[in-house]
Amino acid sequence: MTTVEQPNRVKSFLKLVAIEHSVFALPFAYLSALVAMGDGPVRWGDLVLITVAMVGARTFAMAANRIIDRHIDARNPRTAGRELVTGAVSVRTAWIGAAVALVVFAGAAAALNPLCLALCPLAVVPLVVYPYGKRFTDWPHAILGVAQMVGPVGAWLAVTGTFVGSGPAWVLATAVGLWIGGFDLIYACQDAEVDRQIGVRSVPSRYGIPFALTASTVAHVVTFGLFVWFGALVGLGWLWWIGLAVTAIAFGYEHAIVRPDDLSRVNRAFFTANGFVGIALFVFAVADLVLLG
Repeated sequence: MTTVEQPNRVKSFLKLVAIEHSVFALPFAYLSALVAMGDGPVRWGDLVLITVAMVGARTFAMAANRIIDRHIDARNPRTAGRELVTGAVSVRTAWIGAAVALVVFAGAAAALNPLCLALCPLAVVPLVVYPYGKRFTDWPHAILGVAQMVGPVGAWLAVTGTFVGSGPAWVLATAVGLWIGGFDLIYACQDAEVDRQIGVRSVPSRYGIPFALTASTVAHVVTFGLFVWFGALVGLGWLWWIGLAVTAIAFGYEHAIVRPDDLSRVNRAFFTANGFVGIALFVFAVADLVLLG
């Protein structure tokens, strides 16, 4: 008798939410937390809870995004193979996963301090609004940027429990928001024509791919300036500046390989270059904090 292998629901759900992409924002939450700790000992328990909160929030956001956009995804050849479209993950399973992730996020926030718990609903709002953004604005990428700002600010509040002195966290958060919003502009270029046909709103579908790539470049130039400002504010040393030089090269590479007439390397720019930026800057920053104080 032949046994039919049942699909691994957990594995399919993790693929649905692209759990590995948590690498983009986590390093900057860690950096904000470590700077907020100052000269004191590293509070590993807080870092663990920040990790749990960040992964929980992002998992909820991705699951909600996929659920809300499943009908749009079905009409786009690039996204028609996603798990909710093919049935590899049921809508019910996706909702359960989203709910569990939201509870995990709130639980980690509560374990950190009362302020983080109180601000949980405010952090969730842009995560839910973002997938609807493409239905009412040509700039949904800006909503994504706002959603990503929560990480560094939330990590600072997780350590300090107060907004007092959180200026550096807001500078870093704005840099992260512009960084991620900027590469979302690049990513959206590959769907520009399909989006026009099915009525999905975005900068590339409304203003064209050349404009979107130019806007992305401007966003990343400002991002770099904010990284410089953050380093100066918190007194980071020469290792941070080497990290910024490496980041500048990565940004230049990302924008050099994607052109209006050649979008074949968007994934390389989106996943490889941007993943490298987050990890590289974090490594150099931690080295600076540890070795240079």
